[in-house]
Amino acid sequence: MEFTGFSKKTLPFLEKIRKNNNKEWFSAHKSEYEQLILNPSRAFVVEMGEHLQALEPSINAEPKINKSLYRIYRDTRRMGANKEPIKSQIGIIFWQGSGKRMQSSSFYMHFSPDELMVAVGVRWFEKPMLDAYREYIKDDARRKELAIILKNLESQGYKVIDRGYKRYPKGFDKDMEYAYLSLYKGMAAYDVLNPNIIENGEVLIDKLYQTYENMLYLQQYMYNVSLNVKP
Repeated sequence: MEFTGFSKKTLPFLEKIRKNNNKEWFSAHKSEYEQLILNPSRAFVVEMGEHLQALEPSINAEPKINKSLYRIYRDTRRMGANKEPIKSQIGIIFWQGSGKRMQSSSFYMHFSPDELMVAVGVRWFEKPMLDAYREYIKDDARRKELAIILKNLESQGYKVIDRGYKRYPKGFDKDMEYAYLSLYKGMAAYDVLNPNIIENGEVLIDKLYQTYENMLYLQQYMYNVSLNVKP
């Protein structure tokens, strides 16, 4: 299936999910979900994956649920989780390496009626990745390299996720140059775009590729961090 973009009906369908967020309604409209979201998402993964593999040949682009695609049903059993059973935000991920997709350096996007978000890196660290990140940036040159990467991205108008901690972890203190990098709970940069871009396949692919290419140094940096995760 060639990717030509998502339908003009896709974002309105996500609005309908918000207003009718229950499994009974969704079951009755599952064919619309497949037509408006699932099938074009699969085609997008194939098309975008080919472009990304030109940047990084080992990127994983698998047009399957629980691979590059996320389940439409939300896990409401987790503490603090959103209790609405159906997602109205559609996420797609391309990750590098053999680790968990959410703990691997990745190219990510999601869209909803509100926004199209494009991001690179790891949005939050589980403990093995957090430990690897902190150990990696104990090296002065590596901290400086990351600080320069982030500064360059911000100069281009991209945003860096917020720091998650207030106290410096063991091995860091306020007098160390770029010590603030140890306060992050994840490390990713992102941009927020008009969601209507998804309706034009060529424009969407070109815009995302440009963004991902601009963020490639951060993606590669975080991949190097992931190589130091202890089993």
